[in-house]
Amino acid sequence: MTVKEMAERYIKKMSRALEDVETTGCASLDPRRIDEVIDEAKRYFEDAKYYLDRGLFETSLASVAYSEGLLDALRMLGLVKFEWG
Repeated sequence: MTVKEMAERYIKKMSRALEDVETTGCASLDPRRIDEVIDEAKRYFEDAKYYLDRGLFETSLASVAYSEGLLDALRMLGLVKFEWG
């Protein structure tokens, strides 16, 4: 699999996850903080698409992987729910 194909695959998967993400809340955490992390994940996701369109496949892959990591960390902490595509 090429770097371009990997980036495209991650972008497709993240698109579905970002569409479905729901916060579950946490009594000791301001929900706006969770939303800030989700917004940051969305920005990295948009960066990944931007770089993919410009042929910068390695940068695209790094951006989408970071986006995925942010969402996955929130999921592991029990702060959001979503399905990977």
